[in-house]
Amino acid sequence: MSDKTFIVPHDFTELADNAMRNAIVTAKFVKAKIYALHVVAKEKHLEDARKELAKQLEKFAAEDVEIIPSVRVGNIFDDIGEFAAEHDAELIFMGTHGASGVQKITGSHALKVVSYSSVPFVVTQLKPVKDSGYDDIVVPLDLHKETKQKLAIVASMARYFKSRVHVITPDETDEFLKHKVQANIQFAKKFFSERDIEITATLAPSSGFDKEIVKHAIHVDADLIAIMNIHKNSIFGAFSNNYEQYMITNDAQIPVLVVNPVDSSQYGGSVLFT
Repeated sequence: MSDKTFIVPHDFTELADNAMRNAIVTAKFVKAKIYALHVVAKEKHLEDARKELAKQLEKFAAEDVEIIPSVRVGNIFDDIGEFAAEHDAELIFMGTHGASGVQKITGSHALKVVSYSSVPFVVTQLKPVKDSGYDDIVVPLDLHKETKQKLAIVASMARYFKSRVHVITPDETDEFLKHKVQANIQFAKKFFSERDIEITATLAPSSGFDKEIVKHAIHVDADLIAIMNIHKNSIFGAFSNNYEQYMITNDAQIPVLVVNPVDSSQYGGSVLFT
């Protein structure tokens, strides 16, 4: 029986199907089972939703992955995170929508859903996932102490997929910040190299750094961008208030791994894929 669990919120759309395909590819590498979760607003909709979810999942029947349907009454902001916690989920794979809807997960709603959960999310759009998974992962670095948490999770994924990791940092003119940037780059190089993970490091203009991240991801043909969900500007002043939302709805449609910071005193007991 699988000892790792993924969650895929499914609202019967093509976007949710693509999130499921991302989850399936990853589950095959790490031998995880997947819960497909649909949330309804009222109990009277439960039975119809169960039938529809079962129908939707038929298209994945040939995959060599255990997929378990689950329907519950509630709302997406509370119940996705709660469901993941109840099932000790390692990852949540979630599709985003460009249009609004009652239980649809729009770009703006997605970040709220992510923020309600301590479990890392992979937020997807419609870009198809490769059978080999995430071969190239772009990792923006700033000076937040929580960055080390993100590196540990990225390293775990990279070791499973044999990924190349592409670190990108803002090119600062301030000497103090420049020193901190170089220290962070050296830390990341050492961290990944010790784990036999190929790494590149790139400096990008600090102005419009969020757009520079996506440009670099396109340049290296990245399959995943890994960010921290920190709701404030970084010490660089490089990240805008809408940084996280811009990332998860990026025009290149590259999936984004979103990691919520956890209490550093508790960190280390539950690193992804351990």
